[in-house]
Order: sequence, then C-alpha cells, then structure tokens
Amino acid sequence: MTKLVAFALVLTAIVLGKPAFAQTPEDEQACTPDAFRLCEEAIPDRERVKACLIANMRRLSPECRQVFQRGRRSRN
Repeated sequence: MTKLVAFALVLTAIVLGKPAFAQTPEDEQACTPDAFRLCEEAIPDRERVKACLIANMRRLSPECRQVFQRGRRSRN
C-alpha cells in the first residue's frame, strides 16, 4: 500500500511536470495502470517513470497517451 501511495505522488508529479499542463484525477487514473504495467521497475523515481512512459508511448492506453499528447499541445 505504501508503494501505491508513493507511486501516486510520483505519477502526479510526472503528469504535472510542466506548468502549462494541468493534471486532473482523471489524468492520474488514466496513466497509473500503464505505469505499473510498463514501468514498475522505475517506480518511485519520477524521472525514470516519465522517461519510461514516453519511451513506451505506442504501448500506452489511448487514455494515457491522450494525457501526454494534451500536455504537448498546451506547450506549443
């Protein structure tokens, strides 16, 4: 359970990493399963999880991919 709480905090920081990118609980919910499925070995290192999710962009669920794509669009 402690690992899950730590991961939720890390994931929040990852998705909120850019000031122009507002994260919602729905964003966190969309990416948490992918982070556990694809990047569990990187948890709780924020930068490693983010890098892993980006490196696996094609394998992300459509919902999580949309979170990252929305973040990119808001920075352009």
